[in-house]
Amino acid sequence: MERVLRTAILALWAATIFGKSAPLLDILSGELERNFRILREKGDPPAYYIAYAVTDQESHNVGATLGALQAASHASSRWLDVTVRVGSPELDNYHRLSGDRFAFSSAVRLALENVPAAIRQRLWMDTDGTYRRAAERLIKVRTAAQVKAAEADSAADFSKEEPATYEDAPQPLEFSEQDWQERVRKWSAAFGRYPRILASSASVSAQLETKYLVTSEGSRIEQGKGLARIALSAQTKAPDGMDLTSEESFESETARGLPGDKEVLGAVERVAKELTALLSAPEAEPFVGPAILSGRAAGVFFHEIFGHRIEGHRQNDETEGQTFAKAVGTKILPDFLSVFSDPTIRKLHRVDLYGHYLYDDEGVKARRVTVVESGILRNFLLSRSPMAGFDHSNGHGRRQPGFDVVSRQSTLIVESSKTVDEARLRGLLIEEIRRQNKPYGLYFEKVTGGYTQTSRRGLQAYTVVPLIVYRVYADGRPDELVRGADIVGTPLASFSKILTASDQPGVFNGYCGAESGSLPVSAVAPSLLVSEIEIQKKEKGQDRPPLLPAPSGEWRSH
Repeated sequence: MERVLRTAILALWAATIFGKSAPLLDILSGELERNFRILREKGDPPAYYIAYAVTDQESHNVGATLGALQAASHASSRWLDVTVRVGSPELDNYHRLSGDRFAFSSAVRLALENVPAAIRQRLWMDTDGTYRRAAERLIKVRTAAQVKAAEADSAADFSKEEPATYEDAPQPLEFSEQDWQERVRKWSAAFGRYPRILASSASVSAQLETKYLVTSEGSRIEQGKGLARIALSAQTKAPDGMDLTSEESFESETARGLPGDKEVLGAVERVAKELTALLSAPEAEPFVGPAILSGRAAGVFFHEIFGHRIEGHRQNDETEGQTFAKAVGTKILPDFLSVFSDPTIRKLHRVDLYGHYLYDDEGVKARRVTVVESGILRNFLLSRSPMAGFDHSNGHGRRQPGFDVVSRQSTLIVESSKTVDEARLRGLLIEEIRRQNKPYGLYFEKVTGGYTQTSRRGLQAYTVVPLIVYRVYADGRPDELVRGADIVGTPLASFSKILTASDQPGVFNGYCGAESGSLPVSAVAPSLLVSEIEIQKKEKGQDRPPLLPAPSGEWRSH
């Protein structure tokens, strides 16, 4: 064994001297061991934890408008994040101070090739700089701890977790740029049949992200993840200046899993017809009343108003609203609803999930976390930053390269023990309209996203941005498409208004931006009937539609 180990070390040394390639995990582990030993023995204060995280990113993107190629790119990058902790797990340099927005991480570019000399040089320099900042930070933390009042949450700064070993190199990214260019041209040209659309686009993107992590605790992880997406979008402007948009997308783990031309062209037609119909739709008026949220809309709704409020780091932060910090064991949702987060699920209802991963960005194994059980709050999404009563991570420490790890959503799934079919759900909406003596109810078919305010400085509110909304009448009149509505409200009031759910879940895939960057997430929920939802008018633009007539061109004849 000693002879084999010595041979391996000599081989790595030779690769370093002569500039040959070596496995990246081996290079990272060797330099981490050297730097950690020195900083632990000679550092003042000594380091008690070091981690090197490297993110390899390869991507392709092709976009077109009205049959003409608009973008075609292929990019590769490699980013390094260095973590150094000094002090102790109970109190270290990562301790958050009141009103403090200190950033610990700053990603640096790393050589794309596994040449040990180039990589070790970057690791050495960045570790030295990160340690110096960590030592200075610890002085500030210790001083604050001595002179300021005791904190409400006295949890440690870093949890003890078992080291993990996992190595699974992903398959190479497959993407035939020439084939996709022809397909994207075809999709985008189909928008040309709708002259009232002012701008439109079709695009396809595919990326492969490979993450490497080594830690002084002994974790050694290599894992990859692919994401592919077709995006269709069209915009126009109403006579009163309101900007109108409709869009549709398809997601898959690989470009090979994306749908064929027939399905995509059908989606182009739906988007174009929706947008054309919006031009003649009446403007929505401020309204409070009963509504149905489609499955995808309900997924976004829960992601925004609920998901961010059960992320563990918000419970420790005194500047946050801490909506549920003291609510464990109490009822926060109707008793027929349960919510869990599970990043281990790769596919659900025949849809690849963006929120899938096997190990989080701190090397903790992903797992299913039951957050709400029959309406009762049971748990939070946790990273290695503990909170009172929750001493360990449950695999939800996530970040984009260059950001600090915090607890974040992955795949949020809402389940109901009380369901009806879609037809019955609509019937219940009509009954609720009559019961409340409202002129109509609302059906939210398609949403594009939303945002929420969780800070205690402002109103604990949310906004969800719908694209396709209908008024539903109880007297048998056809549903009426309306434009310019935003869903607004406060979370605790909104949860109590959920009446029942359908038996058909919808899946939303997208990216969520928060403290630790932009991350892929999924939300799965059934359609929901709510007794009360509030909409407000969307802000209008100042410009009016073009004065000049549209140019004539060959694309109009397609």
